[in-house]
Amino acid sequence: MTKGKNSYDIAQVLGHIETADAARDLFETRLDAANLAKIQQLKTPAILIKIANAIAMCDPSAVFVNAGTPQDRDWIKRHALEKEEEKALPMPDHTIHYDLKQEQGRIIDRTFYIIDPDEAVSSLALKKLRSDALEEIEREMKTIMQGKTMIIGCYLRGPVGSPVSNPALEITSSAYVSHSAEILYRNAYDQFDHEVARQGHFYTNIHSEGLNRPEDLPNARVFMDRSHRTTYSFKCTYAGNTLLLKKGNHRFSVDRSVYEKRGQELAEHMFITGIDGPGGRITWVTGAAPSGCGKTTTAMAGNHFVGDDLAQMWIAEDGSIRSTNPECGIFGIVEDVNWDGDPMLMHCLREPGTEVIWSNVLIDDDGVPHWKGNGETHPAKGINFQGAWEEGLTDADGKPVPISHPNARCTLASTALGNYSERAEDGAGVETRVITYSGRDSNTMPPVWTARNAEEGVVIGACIVSAATATEVGATGVKRAPWANAPFIPGALGDYMDAQFRFFGSDRIAADKRPVMAGLNYFLTHQARGGEGTKLLGEKRDVKVWLAWLERRAHGEVEAIETPIGYVPRYEDLKTLFSTIIDKAYPESLYNQQFSLYIDNILSRIELQIEAYRKEEQIPVQLFKVLETQQEGLTRLKNQFGPVVTPAELIAATAER
Repeated sequence: MTKGKNSYDIAQVLGHIETADAARDLFETRLDAANLAKIQQLKTPAILIKIANAIAMCDPSAVFVNAGTPQDRDWIKRHALEKEEEKALPMPDHTIHYDLKQEQGRIIDRTFYIIDPDEAVSSLALKKLRSDALEEIEREMKTIMQGKTMIIGCYLRGPVGSPVSNPALEITSSAYVSHSAEILYRNAYDQFDHEVARQGHFYTNIHSEGLNRPEDLPNARVFMDRSHRTTYSFKCTYAGNTLLLKKGNHRFSVDRSVYEKRGQELAEHMFITGIDGPGGRITWVTGAAPSGCGKTTTAMAGNHFVGDDLAQMWIAEDGSIRSTNPECGIFGIVEDVNWDGDPMLMHCLREPGTEVIWSNVLIDDDGVPHWKGNGETHPAKGINFQGAWEEGLTDADGKPVPISHPNARCTLASTALGNYSERAEDGAGVETRVITYSGRDSNTMPPVWTARNAEEGVVIGACIVSAATATEVGATGVKRAPWANAPFIPGALGDYMDAQFRFFGSDRIAADKRPVMAGLNYFLTHQARGGEGTKLLGEKRDVKVWLAWLERRAHGEVEAIETPIGYVPRYEDLKTLFSTIIDKAYPESLYNQQFSLYIDNILSRIELQIEAYRKEEQIPVQLFKVLETQQEGLTRLKNQFGPVVTPAELIAATAER
């Protein structure tokens, strides 16, 4: 984003610090000797001015500069316990944090982009004029840290030296936020000036939890200033609204990839994992899915874990697509995490040796965390996200209160995972050969299919549809979730889509390194395929087979059946992979249920997408061409075979052409 002529920096307007000398003078009066010595190690004037304005605006009673030393990390953890933002559990290095029971997800209805007049913003986002945002931030954040300690951290969103790593300041009065940042991001205090000079920019995040009372929540806000790459957050507790290094800064990275690096870089809501293939090779996969739709599970299904939530991607000099994880830890949903489906993660959660911050789970009388779907015997009572809990408890509407919130989380370092890959810290990234897109789709698409070309692949991402999850406060129903990144796209959706077409269609990508682009869906239900009940048509562990098939497909080792929506697997290949990968029988009757095309459902989804995208401005014509071609092909199949077309009929239709 380029700054408009009226694009003043709100922090500077409220803090009145305009020079590095003025910043240093403020530090002399506001910091004790130890923290003054630490902040004096930072030399970049813009960094000093930004920090000084945050101090002047928020007016903390003390300032702590986190240099990333063991002593500083220990102070932050002790401070979190002293403030009772966290409570120690009997398992060493395990703590529990509870968010306000009314704030268990992102406050999407109170999250705004700060805009200047005539500035384009995504139609899926909320916006507020800079003058109005200034007034609100001044009213709510001026002196908000009186009586509190401001903690300043210098982080790097990505490996040191990577061309797509972004430096960021996290400035907060929450020790829980700082503790989480120390687990999830790379403390770059010693390299911060160098990294800022190398990249030519940095992000800034300013947060205070305020009085942390339920009655304050209607006035909670998250503001994002794209022009000055600064986020402001107040009166919030949930990490998705307070740990602004995460989705707040992801928005800025998306912005940079679209408006400064279009066709060269992408910032995606994707996991990164490596799949072992024949002959000892590793094939790297990235995959997009809305929060709460299985990204962590899919990442953990791989053999070499790099990340479960975010990916920075670029086209390297050798013509390959490379990916790195901005994070170095996971902030993972724990519902349905169990020994059967997630043994490596369960090892970290249930056995000593891993530092874990729990949030919004139930803690029993013995200090043991419990959550829905863990496959273990649940206690009859305990403390959870809404207070004292016992079996049979109902809320004000008479609905049962679950043992844990659906968005309950665990925060831990990636290095603790049994399948962690040291390539996660490789600044050169991993060569990415498979890209997947998925959502919580119960009745339409097959478990796995691949695009026939890059344009079709981009359209798979553009057309994700997913049931709402507990990660967003107040979200219900089934909705479109383009690239699973829609909540984090600041600019016009047409610009973002154009960046996708340019990136994946780039002639800089070598022909033998072009990725397979695919759809994944392991949320099909029995009733959607002629059976009864909402139970999944398959198991969570089946994703290992879908990934294995994509790995072979990327190397040209398996054939596929061509359909109007792309390629689907042949039964013989899946039968072999089910047997060899997860030692499971795979009957052809199940294959036919999963991979028959339910034409009317798919056509309805296509019409939904066309109608929605027609309302957007400057959507690339490639999208409509792909969707209309799919419509025509599906209609021909329906006319020939009826509304449900089996794999055998798909093969017959291909043979006739």
